[in-house]
Amino acid sequence: MNIHESAEDYLEAILVLRERLGLVRSIDVVHYLDYSKPSVSVAMKRLRENGYIEMDGEGYLTLLPPGEEIAQRIYTRHKLLTRFLIQLGVSEEVAAADACKIEHDLSDESFEKITAHALGNQTP
Repeated sequence: MNIHESAEDYLEAILVLRERLGLVRSIDVVHYLDYSKPSVSVAMKRLRENGYIEMDGEGYLTLLPPGEEIAQRIYTRHKLLTRFLIQLGVSEEVAAADACKIEHDLSDESFEKITAHALGNQTP
């Protein structure tokens, strides 16, 4: 999957907001990420054009299977990395911020090893 970090952030935001709110609109993404409305509008257009999301007539966003897969992968990484950093003694706020930075660039191999270590060889 070749997708930019910013697109991963948008897809993850839609997933998180869907879990919190049920239905998600672009304005929710604006507030959640603290980005400008025009930036989010352009990003949503690109994500729609590339088959990651769809928007219904009322403006509600839905993750399509490719977008759902990416969002779930990034969010799973985020949650596990945050939890792992907290276990190491990092404050919750710093752990969450650092996890955001790490989740996009960490190799699958390294993530698997961190997961195995953090969970004692259990699955996430």
